[in-house]
Amino acid sequence: MIIIDTLLKQRASENKPIVVGMVGSGAMAKGIALQLIKYCPGFHLAAVSNRRVSTAIELYEQAGISSPLSPSSQQELDAAIALRKFSVVDDPALLCDSPQIDVILEVTGAVEFGAHVVSNAIAQGKHVVMMNAELDSTIGPILKKYADRQGVVLTNVDGDQPGVLMNLYRFVQGIGVKPVLCGNIKGLQDPYRTPTTQKGFAERWKQSPPMVTSFADGTKISFEQALVANATGMRVAKRGMFGPTVDNEEHIDNAADWYPIDLTQHDTGIVDYVVGASPGPGVFILGTHDDPAQKHFLELYKLGTGPLYSFYTPYHLCHFEVHNTIARAALLSDPTITPTFGPCVDVVATAKRNLAAGETLDGIGHYMTYGQCENADTVFEQKLLPIGIAENCVLTRDIAKDETLTLADVMLPEGRLVDQLRSEQNAVFFGQGQRAVQ
Repeated sequence: MIIIDTLLKQRASENKPIVVGMVGSGAMAKGIALQLIKYCPGFHLAAVSNRRVSTAIELYEQAGISSPLSPSSQQELDAAIALRKFSVVDDPALLCDSPQIDVILEVTGAVEFGAHVVSNAIAQGKHVVMMNAELDSTIGPILKKYADRQGVVLTNVDGDQPGVLMNLYRFVQGIGVKPVLCGNIKGLQDPYRTPTTQKGFAERWKQSPPMVTSFADGTKISFEQALVANATGMRVAKRGMFGPTVDNEEHIDNAADWYPIDLTQHDTGIVDYVVGASPGPGVFILGTHDDPAQKHFLELYKLGTGPLYSFYTPYHLCHFEVHNTIARAALLSDPTITPTFGPCVDVVATAKRNLAAGETLDGIGHYMTYGQCENADTVFEQKLLPIGIAENCVLTRDIAKDETLTLADVMLPEGRLVDQLRSEQNAVFFGQGQRAVQ
């Protein structure tokens, strides 16, 4: 980004890099490592934590770093970082506790594990960059409360659709246009996809089958649009969003015709998506303007006659842009996308097939549930089950295919941090439960 590149070059020239610790070493983490080590000046990816250290070693090797160190104590890790060495560890607490590290990058996609990492990092006064929409959507608002109290930044990333959409949102607002719909452009939507159906695609692109299943079954886009809603104050117009399907030749400039509500009259604006539009896979915003003189100029600049104007970014580059988020947090205290408005939209668990009492729910992007967006106050009032906490819950009754689960339908596992934080989030924003943040 403009300004960020100048600041990073200055840090590099002064030999004062932003020191980063990364938790996770999957496909996205490997791409981020390549960027930080080989292509983006001003960073030192000092340490990577993963429960299988061998994959963290492989991550460094793919980025051209041979034989990273394997420190076994905090003292050894801190000494290695001070010497600008690269390290791999299995305990993420070593990264969170290191005074040498400026930013913790959490790239696991795991909710319970990620909750521990992010909470610890915030408690230790670290800026936290998450590439974990699942965690962010589920308990991001309460984590932001803790981050604010510690004076650190909690943010999701540039490059992924929510961050790209938030950057576009800020641009549109900045030129005086009022955003009324923040949209995502998808190529496929089928809630009944499973790791079995997506196995070939996952192998082709070296991704995990559950992850690519969450893309196909609509869970991931639900998490992503929940993030956008929580950052902007927008809501959904219906459970699951509208998600119209259009011909691939239909350009996103025509999106104003695809939604069955008067977007100009919606109080908060909405988040939604479209399947099949061009150019994809990108993001778009529909906005309005009240000034006749400015509407004249918008028409002059080929944006049409209104009342809805279309703005779009035709791509998202995921790991290629994460370094911008790290720099924005560390150098400018500017989050790319963070739940400024608290919980506005949540993601609820819905049955992919008929489920039986006594079954234990599997994870996101697996065989039993898919996620749908719902307004957070409705989720609270109806006691619906967020899909972010659904894994390992035991069903207490039979559930029909496509039925949305409630908290009364399951027994939660005992002792999970995510449930504690979710209870605190309800207390802070909806006035019920155990309030912990002061």
